[in-house]
Amino acid sequence: MRRLRACLGAVAAVGLAAAGTTALVAGSASGATSALANRWYAAAPYLMPLDNDPPDPGAIMDATGLKAFQLAFVLAPNGGGCSPTWGGTAAVSSDTAVQSVVNTIRARGGDVSVSIGGYGGTKLGQACSDAAATAAAYQQVITKYGLHAIDFDLEEPEYENTAAIKNEIGAAKILQQNNPGLYVSVTTAGTADGTGWFGKQMLLEAKSQGFTPNNFSIMPFDGGFNGAASQTSALTNFNQILQSTFGWDQATAYAHEGFSGMNGRSDTGEYFTQADFQTVLDYVTGHNMDRFTFWSLNRDRQCTPADNGGRTSGTCSSLAQNSWDFAKYSVKFAGVTPPTSTPTPTPTPTPTPPGTGCKTAWSSTAVYTAGNEVSYNKHNWKAKWWTQNETPVASDWGVWQDEGAC
Repeated sequence: MRRLRACLGAVAAVGLAAAGTTALVAGSASGATSALANRWYAAAPYLMPLDNDPPDPGAIMDATGLKAFQLAFVLAPNGGGCSPTWGGTAAVSSDTAVQSVVNTIRARGGDVSVSIGGYGGTKLGQACSDAAATAAAYQQVITKYGLHAIDFDLEEPEYENTAAIKNEIGAAKILQQNNPGLYVSVTTAGTADGTGWFGKQMLLEAKSQGFTPNNFSIMPFDGGFNGAASQTSALTNFNQILQSTFGWDQATAYAHEGFSGMNGRSDTGEYFTQADFQTVLDYVTGHNMDRFTFWSLNRDRQCTPADNGGRTSGTCSSLAQNSWDFAKYSVKFAGVTPPTSTPTPTPTPTPTPPGTGCKTAWSSTAVYTAGNEVSYNKHNWKAKWWTQNETPVASDWGVWQDEGAC
């Protein structure tokens, strides 16, 4: 993932009256009259607005005080080409569904950032010919939604492609220059050492191009982590990598460093509880880091027996929790006290009646495209994008979406 924050709590005081940049002029047409404080964009948790049973952002705002959302993910078209889409299938140019979500959030005084990339799928840095073409594709997204913030989520498999990463970093620099006041974060994989070889190569590419985002964020999960202590250790190690790469002192490195966690059960079976989030939040604020976010709001609710069964889910955390528990840590990072509420037990859902029909059985030789449904291991699954010979398994960033037992 990607996250950037230079001045903690600094207000992006760029209104429509400020130099008529493309991003801010477009913001007027999209309902955004001014940017939020940068701290809010640094706190924005990820939300998939079209997949994984999207929650109502207005309800989250009312319950937690959250103002900013990180909408995910913009990719290249599944069929090829250098134009932005949501998830590889829904063209940004003709979108109305995500725009409706944006309008709902802005009508309540909030705002959005958009995340490009993520795990899986074809990224625009891979599909476009050079940095300028890549930037032009992303500029369409900025203009369409009147964005004041954007996130570059650079991870597998894209970050193993040197040319693609050169395009992405070059595009980020161009967008930063052409959209004054734009908040830019860069998110990448985390390891116990901070980040791995490809993450370090990405940082070196940024250095070679003279590009400094608001922050570089790591995702310390899915890599053998075990609770908050392992995550804060990785953040300490990543700080040292930033120092050695860019020649920053420790404080400057922390001011350009961010954290992007995963709430509840991770893809590899790690667990990160509310207590872990509080511990990491204390570390982040204690070191004046620039970003604290998590994947994802779609998962920030308790699972039901029917939709979990002890697995990682894209729509719930696999932990005992009240809805939006984890969003409140983002609100705290932004410097706001979340509203208090009396916890209410999650009602036991009515079990899915037996006999729900199973789709045609998954085949390792068949080709599936977005929306195709299959059955596997007594569950129905829906493809998110083109795939062949990828076994259906529950994973936020995998190709298959679990539709429940059949």
